[in-house]
Amino acid sequence: MSRIAAISDKAITQEVGGETVILDLGSEQYFSLDQVGTQVWQLLKSGLSEAEVVETLLAEYEVDVATLSRDVSQLMTSLADAGLISLVEPGG
Repeated sequence: MSRIAAISDKAITQEVGGETVILDLGSEQYFSLDQVGTQVWQLLKSGLSEAEVVETLLAEYEVDVATLSRDVSQLMTSLADAGLISLVEPGG
């Protein structure tokens, strides 16, 4: 898949010690991302597609592509379910 994430304008972020805390102004809930989740968030914010995020992380971490693809996809789905991003299929 090569979904693209549109970050919600209601998501306010703050990095703390290499991790990211996200406040959803809509639900007034806090979310936390670990160091790798923070890196995924930053890559998504820069406009990279899901496939490009996976490709970027593969160059930095020793992990197989299937595991990394699954983990990135699950994180993106969780962020979307929480209303922090909207997922868009290119051309769709």
